[in-house]
Amino acid sequence: MDFIWESIVLVLGGLLLLRVAGRKSISQMTVAQTVIMISIGSLIIQPIVETSIWKTIASSAIFIGFLLLMEYLQVKFNTIEGILTGKAQVVIQDGNIQYDTLKKLRFTVDQLELRLRQQGITNAADLKTATLEPNGQLGYEWMPTKRPATVEDVEQLLGKTLQETENPHNVFRETTNKKHDVENNEKFQ
Repeated sequence: MDFIWESIVLVLGGLLLLRVAGRKSISQMTVAQTVIMISIGSLIIQPIVETSIWKTIASSAIFIGFLLLMEYLQVKFNTIEGILTGKAQVVIQDGNIQYDTLKKLRFTVDQLELRLRQQGITNAADLKTATLEPNGQLGYEWMPTKRPATVEDVEQLLGKTLQETENPHNVFRETTNKKHDVENNEKFQ
């Protein structure tokens, strides 16, 4: 029956340590962060089979401490950030796909097109610049004639300011006010 409380301690310890590590989804993690998180996952399961629960928590804490140190050093030193995280790479410049860059990144045109489609972009020529970010996401800037109109653009076109109205269903209100606008329904309590 010891394995039950050990499992509970490991899950709670793992949750606490990962909470300290930060709120990034897998797609936003750097290579170093991914390696550390996988290592922690492997470490956490070991004491259920082996014996030392406290060594596991301590080892996981060391991993998280190392991760926080690496993130701190990346903030302080651009060189370390370049080594550990990498830099964004330009894959489209002035509407032209940069095939040499794709080749260096071992990234196919099909993979680039997939990322473009996911962003709702149907033509690479509509982009002034597109970058492949270190986390694998696509960053992009529209050509000046292809960018969507903003409220400011519409206001200039119309020659007047548009009134902004308060949206009672704004999903950010609960977060900014730090409380619910309406009490929870009894079914959810």
